[in-house]
Amino acid sequence: MVSLSRGRVLIIAGSDSGGGAGIQADIKTVTCLGGFAATAVTALTAQNTKGVFGIHPVPESFVRDQIAVVMEDIGADCIKIGMLATTGIIRAVSQALDDFAADVPVVLDPVMYAKGGHALLEPDAVQAMKEMLIPKSFLITPNLPEAGALVGQDILDESSMVHAIDALRALGSSAVLLKGGHLDGDLLVDLLIHADGVDRFQGERMLTRHTHGTGCTLASAVATGLAQGLSPLASVTRARDYVRVAIETAPGFGHGHGPLNHNHTLQVHRAAH
Repeated sequence: MVSLSRGRVLIIAGSDSGGGAGIQADIKTVTCLGGFAATAVTALTAQNTKGVFGIHPVPESFVRDQIAVVMEDIGADCIKIGMLATTGIIRAVSQALDDFAADVPVVLDPVMYAKGGHALLEPDAVQAMKEMLIPKSFLITPNLPEAGALVGQDILDESSMVHAIDALRALGSSAVLLKGGHLDGDLLVDLLIHADGVDRFQGERMLTRHTHGTGCTLASAVATGLAQGLSPLASVTRARDYVRVAIETAPGFGHGHGPLNHNHTLQVHRAAH
Protein backbone atom coordinates (compact mmCIF):
# COMPACT_ATOMS: atom_id res chain seq x y z
CA MET A 1 0.00 0.00 0.00
CA VAL A 2 1.27 3.49 -0.90
CA SER A 3 1.47 5.87 2.06
CA LEU A 4 -0.08 9.29 1.50
CA SER A 5 0.74 10.52 5.01
CA ARG A 6 3.05 13.01 3.29
CA GLY A 7 1.84 14.38 0.01
CA ARG A 8 -1.50 16.06 0.69
CA VAL A 9 -1.91 19.02 -1.66
CA LEU A 10 -4.81 21.45 -1.39
CA ILE A 11 -5.31 23.05 -4.81
CA ILE A 12 -6.97 26.46 -4.91
CA ALA A 13 -7.62 27.21 -8.58
CA GLY A 14 -10.09 27.53 -11.43
CA SER A 15 -11.70 24.74 -13.40
CA ASP A 16 -10.86 24.06 -17.06
CA SER A 17 -13.77 22.35 -18.82
CA GLY A 18 -11.36 21.06 -21.47
CA GLY A 19 -9.37 19.17 -18.84
CA GLY A 20 -5.94 20.33 -19.96
CA ALA A 21 -5.19 23.08 -17.46
CA GLY A 22 -6.54 24.47 -14.21
CA ILE A 23 -7.70 22.28 -11.40
CA GLN A 24 -8.15 19.27 -13.69
CA ALA A 25 -4.47 19.34 -14.66
CA ASP A 26 -3.54 19.93 -11.03
CA ILE A 27 -5.44 16.89 -9.78
CA LYS A 28 -3.94 14.66 -12.46
CA THR A 29 -0.43 15.88 -11.70
CA VAL A 30 -0.64 15.43 -7.94
CA THR A 31 -2.20 11.98 -8.33
CA CYS A 32 0.28 10.73 -10.92
CA LEU A 33 3.21 11.84 -8.75
CA GLY A 34 1.88 9.87 -5.79
CA GLY A 35 0.20 12.65 -3.82
CA PHE A 36 -3.35 13.24 -2.64
CA ALA A 37 -5.24 16.15 -4.19
CA ALA A 38 -8.00 18.13 -2.48
CA THR A 39 -9.52 21.23 -4.07
CA ALA A 40 -11.11 24.61 -3.57
CA VAL A 41 -12.53 25.82 -6.88
CA THR A 42 -12.27 29.58 -7.44
CA ALA A 43 -13.90 29.90 -10.87
CA LEU A 44 -15.59 27.88 -13.57
CA THR A 45 -14.46 28.40 -17.15
CA ALA A 46 -15.92 27.32 -20.46
CA GLN A 47 -12.81 26.53 -22.45
CA ASN A 48 -11.17 24.06 -24.77
CA THR A 49 -7.87 23.92 -26.64
CA LYS A 50 -8.94 26.86 -28.82
CA GLY A 51 -9.62 29.36 -26.07
CA VAL A 52 -11.62 30.56 -23.09
CA PHE A 53 -15.26 31.29 -23.88
CA GLY A 54 -16.59 32.24 -20.47
CA ILE A 55 -15.58 32.70 -16.82
CA HIS A 56 -17.89 32.34 -13.82
CA PRO A 57 -16.17 33.21 -10.50
CA VAL A 58 -17.24 31.22 -7.45
CA PRO A 59 -18.69 33.30 -4.59
CA GLU A 60 -15.93 34.40 -2.24
CA SER A 61 -17.58 32.97 0.86
CA PHE A 62 -17.85 29.56 -0.80
CA VAL A 63 -14.17 29.60 -1.79
CA ARG A 64 -13.41 30.17 1.89
CA ASP A 65 -15.80 27.38 2.92
CA GLN A 66 -14.02 24.88 0.66
CA ILE A 67 -10.64 25.74 2.14
CA ALA A 68 -11.97 25.63 5.69
CA VAL A 69 -13.62 22.21 5.54
CA VAL A 70 -10.65 20.58 3.80
CA MET A 71 -8.13 21.98 6.26
CA GLU A 72 -10.24 21.19 9.32
CA ASP A 73 -10.62 17.53 8.32
CA ILE A 74 -8.01 16.32 5.82
CA GLY A 75 -5.29 18.92 6.17
CA ALA A 76 -2.51 19.64 3.70
CA ASP A 77 1.26 19.35 3.47
CA CYS A 78 1.39 22.01 0.74
CA ILE A 79 -1.09 24.38 -0.88
CA LYS A 80 -0.99 25.14 -4.59
CA ILE A 81 -2.73 28.30 -5.79
CA GLY A 82 -3.59 28.95 -9.42
CA MET A 83 -6.30 31.06 -11.06
CA LEU A 84 -7.93 33.51 -8.65
CA ALA A 85 -9.84 35.74 -11.09
CA THR A 86 -10.81 38.68 -8.85
CA THR A 87 -9.54 40.88 -6.04
CA GLY A 88 -12.36 39.63 -3.83
CA ILE A 89 -11.31 36.01 -4.25
CA ILE A 90 -7.67 36.93 -3.56
CA ARG A 91 -8.77 38.62 -0.35
CA ALA A 92 -10.89 35.61 0.66
CA VAL A 93 -8.06 33.17 -0.01
CA SER A 94 -5.56 35.30 1.87
CA GLN A 95 -7.79 35.44 4.94
CA ALA A 96 -8.53 31.72 4.73
CA LEU A 97 -4.81 30.93 4.65
CA ASP A 98 -4.35 33.01 7.81
CA ASP A 99 -7.26 31.32 9.54
CA PHE A 100 -6.83 27.69 8.51
CA ALA A 101 -3.37 27.12 7.00
CA ALA A 102 -0.92 29.57 8.49
CA ASP A 103 1.88 27.01 8.78
CA VAL A 104 1.40 25.25 5.42
CA PRO A 105 3.84 26.13 2.60
CA VAL A 106 2.19 27.75 -0.41
CA VAL A 107 3.16 27.41 -4.07
CA LEU A 108 1.58 30.30 -5.97
CA ASP A 109 1.31 30.26 -9.74
CA PRO A 110 0.35 33.90 -10.50
CA VAL A 111 -1.96 33.03 -13.37
CA MET A 112 -2.85 36.10 -15.43
CA TYR A 113 -3.53 34.81 -18.95
CA ALA A 114 -4.65 31.60 -20.60
CA LYS A 115 -2.42 29.99 -23.24
CA GLY A 116 -4.42 31.69 -25.99
CA GLY A 117 -4.09 35.12 -24.37
CA HIS A 118 -7.47 35.43 -22.59
CA ALA A 119 -7.20 37.36 -19.31
CA LEU A 120 -7.78 35.15 -16.24
CA LEU A 121 -7.09 37.84 -13.63
CA GLU A 122 -8.69 41.26 -13.34
CA PRO A 123 -6.09 43.99 -14.02
CA ASP A 124 -6.55 45.63 -10.62
CA ALA A 125 -6.09 42.25 -8.91
CA VAL A 126 -2.35 42.10 -9.64
CA GLN A 127 -1.60 44.58 -6.86
CA ALA A 128 -3.84 42.65 -4.49
CA MET A 129 -1.90 39.48 -5.25
CA LYS A 130 1.38 41.27 -4.58
CA GLU A 131 0.18 42.60 -1.25
CA MET A 132 -1.93 39.73 0.09
CA LEU A 133 -0.58 36.45 -1.26
CA ILE A 134 2.98 36.62 -2.55
CA PRO A 135 4.48 37.52 0.85
CA LYS A 136 2.72 34.46 2.32
CA SER A 137 4.04 32.14 -0.38
CA PHE A 138 6.96 29.78 -0.04
CA LEU A 139 7.46 29.69 -3.82
CA ILE A 140 5.96 31.59 -6.75
CA THR A 141 6.21 30.35 -10.35
CA PRO A 142 5.74 33.28 -12.77
CA ASN A 143 6.46 33.11 -16.48
CA LEU A 144 8.23 36.09 -18.01
CA PRO A 145 5.13 38.23 -18.78
CA GLU A 146 3.72 37.54 -15.30
CA ALA A 147 7.04 38.35 -13.63
CA GLY A 148 7.29 41.53 -15.69
CA ALA A 149 3.83 42.60 -14.54
CA LEU A 150 4.74 41.89 -10.92
CA VAL A 151 7.98 43.89 -10.88
CA GLY A 152 7.07 46.55 -13.45
CA GLN A 153 9.78 45.84 -15.99
CA ASP A 154 10.12 43.99 -19.29
CA ILE A 155 11.80 40.60 -18.99
CA LEU A 156 12.64 39.45 -22.49
CA ASP A 157 15.94 37.55 -22.35
CA GLU A 158 18.22 35.79 -19.90
CA SER A 159 20.08 38.99 -19.13
CA SER A 160 16.89 40.74 -18.07
CA MET A 161 15.87 37.64 -16.10
CA VAL A 162 19.05 37.98 -14.07
CA HIS A 163 18.54 41.72 -13.77
CA ALA A 164 15.05 41.12 -12.29
CA ILE A 165 16.26 38.77 -9.54
CA ASP A 166 16.51 41.40 -6.80
CA ALA A 167 13.08 42.84 -7.66
CA LEU A 168 11.54 39.37 -7.60
CA ARG A 169 13.12 38.61 -4.23
CA ALA A 170 11.73 41.89 -2.92
CA LEU A 171 8.16 40.69 -3.58
CA GLY A 172 8.43 38.70 -0.36
CA SER A 173 8.15 35.00 -1.20
CA SER A 174 10.86 32.66 0.07
CA ALA A 175 11.70 31.48 -3.45
CA VAL A 176 10.87 32.21 -7.08
CA LEU A 177 10.88 29.85 -10.05
CA LEU A 178 11.18 32.23 -13.01
CA LYS A 179 10.10 30.29 -16.09
CA GLY A 180 11.72 31.15 -19.42
CA GLY A 181 9.29 29.55 -21.82
CA HIS A 182 8.67 32.92 -23.51
CA LEU A 183 12.32 33.40 -24.42
CA ASP A 184 13.20 33.59 -28.11
CA GLY A 185 15.32 30.86 -29.63
CA ASP A 186 15.78 27.15 -29.14
CA LEU A 187 17.35 27.30 -25.67
CA LEU A 188 15.02 27.86 -22.72
CA VAL A 189 16.24 28.85 -19.26
CA ASP A 190 14.48 28.70 -15.89
CA LEU A 191 15.89 30.26 -12.73
CA LEU A 192 15.17 29.02 -9.22
CA ILE A 193 15.84 32.01 -6.97
CA HIS A 194 16.13 31.30 -3.24
CA ALA A 195 17.90 32.49 -0.11
CA ASP A 196 21.09 30.55 -0.85
CA GLY A 197 21.49 31.71 -4.44
CA VAL A 198 20.16 30.92 -7.91
CA ASP A 199 19.93 27.54 -9.65
CA ARG A 200 19.85 27.63 -13.45
CA PHE A 201 18.04 25.06 -15.58
CA GLN A 202 18.17 24.90 -19.34
CA GLY A 203 16.58 22.78 -22.03
CA GLU A 204 15.83 22.65 -25.72
CA ARG A 205 12.54 24.10 -26.94
CA MET A 206 10.13 21.44 -28.20
CA LEU A 207 8.29 22.39 -31.37
CA THR A 208 4.73 21.40 -30.50
CA ARG A 209 1.32 22.99 -30.10
CA HIS A 210 0.53 20.68 -27.18
CA THR A 211 1.51 22.92 -24.27
CA HIS A 212 -1.86 23.75 -22.70
CA GLY A 213 -1.59 23.64 -18.92
CA THR A 214 2.20 23.52 -18.64
CA GLY A 215 2.29 26.24 -15.98
CA CYS A 216 -0.44 24.65 -13.87
CA THR A 217 1.19 21.25 -14.21
CA LEU A 218 4.66 22.45 -13.28
CA ALA A 219 3.47 24.32 -10.18
CA SER A 220 1.41 21.36 -9.00
CA ALA A 221 4.32 18.99 -9.57
CA VAL A 222 6.57 21.24 -7.48
CA ALA A 223 3.91 21.46 -4.75
CA THR A 224 3.63 17.68 -4.68
CA GLY A 225 7.37 17.33 -4.23
CA LEU A 226 7.38 19.81 -1.37
CA ALA A 227 4.41 18.04 0.22
CA GLN A 228 6.33 14.77 0.03
CA GLY A 229 9.34 16.25 1.81
CA LEU A 230 11.60 16.95 -1.17
CA SER A 231 13.80 20.03 -1.17
CA PRO A 232 12.84 22.94 -3.43
CA LEU A 233 15.67 22.04 -5.83
CA ALA A 234 14.68 18.37 -5.96
CA SER A 235 11.00 19.29 -6.33
CA VAL A 236 11.69 21.63 -9.25
CA THR A 237 14.05 19.15 -10.93
CA ARG A 238 11.49 16.34 -10.78
CA ALA A 239 8.68 18.67 -11.85
CA ARG A 240 10.56 19.88 -14.93
CA ASP A 241 11.32 16.29 -15.95
CA TYR A 242 7.69 15.32 -15.45
CA VAL A 243 6.40 18.20 -17.59
CA ARG A 244 8.91 17.52 -20.37
CA VAL A 245 7.82 13.91 -20.75
CA ALA A 246 4.17 14.97 -20.51
CA ILE A 247 4.73 17.30 -23.48
CA GLU A 248 6.75 14.74 -25.44
CA THR A 249 3.98 12.13 -25.07
CA ALA A 250 0.99 14.48 -25.46
CA PRO A 251 -2.11 12.68 -26.78
CA GLY A 252 -2.75 15.14 -29.63
CA PHE A 253 -6.27 16.13 -28.61
CA GLY A 254 -8.03 19.26 -29.85
CA HIS A 255 -7.45 21.75 -32.64
CA GLY A 256 -5.59 24.44 -30.68
CA HIS A 257 -3.15 24.33 -27.79
CA GLY A 258 -3.51 20.68 -26.87
CA PRO A 259 -3.23 19.10 -23.41
CA LEU A 260 -0.30 17.20 -21.96
CA ASN A 261 -0.09 13.52 -21.10
CA HIS A 262 -0.28 13.72 -17.32
CA ASN A 263 -0.64 9.95 -17.06
CA HIS A 264 2.78 9.00 -18.38
CA THR A 265 4.04 7.92 -14.96
CA LEU A 266 1.14 5.47 -14.67
CA GLN A 267 1.74 4.20 -18.19
CA VAL A 268 5.37 3.44 -17.35
CA HIS A 269 4.23 1.61 -14.21
CA ARG A 270 1.71 -0.50 -16.18
CA ALA A 271 4.30 -1.32 -18.86
CA ALA A 272 6.72 -2.53 -16.18
CA HIS A 273 4.11 -5.00 -14.95
